[in-house]
Amino acid sequence: MTLNCITVDDEPLALKLVGRFIEQTPFLRLVASYGSAVAALRGLQQLTEPIDLIFLDIQMPDLNGLELAKLLDKGPGGGPRVVFTTAFNQYALDGYKVDALDYLLKPFSYDDFLRVANKAKSYAELTQQPTAPATPPAPTVPAEPAEDYLYLKVEYQLVRVPFNDILYVEGLKDYVKVYRRNEPKPLLSLTSLKALEEKLPARQFMRIHRSYIVGLGHIVAIGRGTVHIGTETIPVSDSYREAFDQFVSRWK
Repeated sequence: MTLNCITVDDEPLALKLVGRFIEQTPFLRLVASYGSAVAALRGLQQLTEPIDLIFLDIQMPDLNGLELAKLLDKGPGGGPRVVFTTAFNQYALDGYKVDALDYLLKPFSYDDFLRVANKAKSYAELTQQPTAPATPPAPTVPAEPAEDYLYLKVEYQLVRVPFNDILYVEGLKDYVKVYRRNEPKPLLSLTSLKALEEKLPARQFMRIHRSYIVGLGHIVAIGRGTVHIGTETIPVSDSYREAFDQFVSRWK
């Protein structure tokens, strides 16, 4: 697999360095380099081949890197992934909010660059859709079993989380905390509780509160308006009580 890349930086030396690192990396291909975010935005509209990865400075005149990242055309395949290259570490959280793949703090070495490049390659391989077969379809075979896990984005990486390991999920505005079996700390992921609810199988999970989804197989006791999972007591709110009561009726 080869990833098509562009670089964007208003510092010529930094632009040249990233370009050289790309050329040293066998699975990366440098398509174009731009000295400003405005030029990159114009160039992306004119390129005839898809771009997989953008190495993007943040502090630039007229249009900064964060603003450019928000303007990128995501397209049906999700669009190019962004790696921010900057001398200022205070932008890490902002980079996370625009779904950046990673963050390289200047000055960085080729080892740092290669770590990020390998992450981009792994992500591309993970999300690449198989191409349609050119030959007639094979005879019908039994369907593959449904996936029993999901991937959560946690601190610039995708973490594989089996459904059976999820005890419960707590929503915190734009984030969720996912509590798992035998893990002392929850996973923190930038997504909404509603978006995560849509990915969880209804046969295993139920939303019982505006802030909580519980793993039904991990409920050890049910109280008056509460459920108990391990040592945790989680409330059942009125708006979700009817659906939960129907579930409880099957216990009796």
